[in-house]
Amino acid sequence: QVQLVASGGGSVQAGGSLRLTCTASGYPLTSSCVGWFRQAPGKGREGVARINTRGGRTDFADSVRGRFTISQDNSQMTVYLPMDSLKPEDTAMYYCAAVAWASGVRCPPDEAPYGYWGPGTQVTVSS
Repeated sequence: QVQLVASGGGSVQAGGSLRLTCTASGYPLTSSCVGWFRQAPGKGREGVARINTRGGRTDFADSVRGRFTISQDNSQMTVYLPMDSLKPEDTAMYYCAAVAWASGVRCPPDEAPYGYWGPGTQVTVSS
């Protein structure tokens, strides 16, 4: 049974930092794209960052580039999303998702190809 669990959310003031963690069980993160998505109240889900775990290629949304990073720990089946310089507009429910993907190929930015999703973790940034 595949399970993805996102954790690490919380409430911070603008300018603060958080690190989200996506932990997988029953799924080989070593040959996948893992993406972080977020959904703010009243808005659609948007892609934030993604990593091809075979080769480490990363991509970021323009809104978070330079502030967020994404990294992996294959031995622990974990992908991290360190978030710095947080802004109130980063407030959202954050989800991690995964899909089997070829090595070195850019990960899909949209949510449709991602077949495995975990429950979200809430990030709230106050001004």
